[in-house]
Amino acid sequence: MEKMWQGLGVVPGIAIGRVKLVSADLTAALEQYTAGSRDEENAKLTAALATADAELGRLAAQARQAGQPGQAEIMEAHQAMASDPELLADTGAKISQGIPAPQAVLAATKEFAAIFSGLDDPYFQERAADLRDIGRRIARILTGGETLDFGSGPVVLCAEEIEPSLAAAMPAGQVVGLVLGQGSRTSHTIIIAKAQGIPAVAGLGAAAAALPEGAEIVIDGYNGQVLLNPPAGKLAEMQAKIAAEQELRQQDGMLADLPAVTQDGRTVQLAANIGGPADMAAALKQGCEGVGLFRSEFLFMGREHPPDEEEQFNAYRRVIEQCGDKPCIIRTMDIGGDKPLPYLHIGKEDNPFLGLRAIRVSLAEPALFLTQLKAILRAGVYGRAAVMLPMVISEGEIRRARQYLGQAGAELEQQGKAYAPAVELGIMIETPAAAVMASELAGECDFFSIGTNDLVQYTLAVDRGNTAVSGLYSHFHPAVLRLIDGVIKAAHARNVWVGMCGEMAGDPLAAPLLTAMGIDELSMSAPLIPRVKAVIRQLKLSDATAVLTRALSQNDPQAVQSLLTDFLAGSRRPD
Repeated sequence: MEKMWQGLGVVPGIAIGRVKLVSADLTAALEQYTAGSRDEENAKLTAALATADAELGRLAAQARQAGQPGQAEIMEAHQAMASDPELLADTGAKISQGIPAPQAVLAATKEFAAIFSGLDDPYFQERAADLRDIGRRIARILTGGETLDFGSGPVVLCAEEIEPSLAAAMPAGQVVGLVLGQGSRTSHTIIIAKAQGIPAVAGLGAAAAALPEGAEIVIDGYNGQVLLNPPAGKLAEMQAKIAAEQELRQQDGMLADLPAVTQDGRTVQLAANIGGPADMAAALKQGCEGVGLFRSEFLFMGREHPPDEEEQFNAYRRVIEQCGDKPCIIRTMDIGGDKPLPYLHIGKEDNPFLGLRAIRVSLAEPALFLTQLKAILRAGVYGRAAVMLPMVISEGEIRRARQYLGQAGAELEQQGKAYAPAVELGIMIETPAAAVMASELAGECDFFSIGTNDLVQYTLAVDRGNTAVSGLYSHFHPAVLRLIDGVIKAAHARNVWVGMCGEMAGDPLAAPLLTAMGIDELSMSAPLIPRVKAVIRQLKLSDATAVLTRALSQNDPQAVQSLLTDFLAGSRRPD
């Protein structure tokens, strides 16, 4: 019997396959496990940790070979978490109390995960899933449990929660979709699915794990619909859409070496968001024109001490050199209470997203900030480097940062080190305060980059990681569109160029609006570049301007999306 559920589309695309239930239940394996002495259990744990490290290392290496550096970094982060001293000490303490090694590691990771889940922060909540994944992996190794058999033919994995390491091991071409009871666009499992181009729907709750094994299922990652046992007519319709998607991807891939220019000559630079040098090969293959967001915080995370000037310099230089004559915009460390680092000693905060983070940390830790600025200035000798400050809300923050930039140059001069003396300084517009003060802030910097992920959250007071309210999160909300339009106008009035580096930048549906608003650059995950480029190359600026006028007069995001969908489909042109 046909049945339909409405979830949250988290990775766009359509998939047809058979239901493959994924269970993380280790009950049977734990019941059959025979425990030894405490020394023997500790020895088993040590061996299991080594095996887990090797497995995760192999998954990371495979991801890098497949051109998926983001997925590789997730697996490497799992390696680091599995060897965390506090986690291992807690596990060892439980074994010393007579608890068998598998139960000890599960209990320890569950306790740590509970701490993360209880924090009012999507980043921490999603890392709880990583901890549970690590615990189950080690317990599976200890009990001799088997890995998931994916069966044959195209399958859609269905579960309350799918572990990131399982997602990383999905056989290419066989797993065609994911249905999750929980999860958000920023969970590691979803990040991996997006990198592999696997459509996903989340937010189905307990229904995701109760779907009948082997039943035919269709998922629509665009609108979040899940259809079980579809009728023949519906199945044919969705198969036709999949074929059209595949043809479109092939056509888009042929545009890699062409610019994103409208039919009447308006050019938009398309750049890539990256987390490190390893991401550049895949980004260049997709036709990126430089880097619009280098997330430098990844260099600072997962370690006991901050990276020194030389390490940072080498990382920045490698990316800048690969950018050639295109810009490489390096965001200074966007870290704080939401991404705790052992060497920062930031106290517990009730709401870390509104606490000591980003530019506030940099200005509070001048030695750390100066080291990063000196590394960027030195790397700037090898191309077009730019410094971008996150979470700015005032002119004073920019002025202080510019003073530190000058100090960094002066220190390099004294040390006799080569550096770029004229590196551009820009800021992210990611709070309503910055958007409203755009004209004043533009007078203090060289460029803007609109960070829509936080701007939408703060403007709409919606936590996009909370499935209970994430449906309210939309960058097509009229309030958000009007803020963005105002920011671009204010910046251009002061001769400051404007880019965008949030999720909206990679949304093809938003491309006509942003192009008409006059955006100068869009920076996105590299796989999204070809589709956005194709949309821009099909546009006439006059048509895009007309649809922008109509979009800005709408009262709700759904109306805006419908308008844009019709516009791009060509079924209706603006008057």
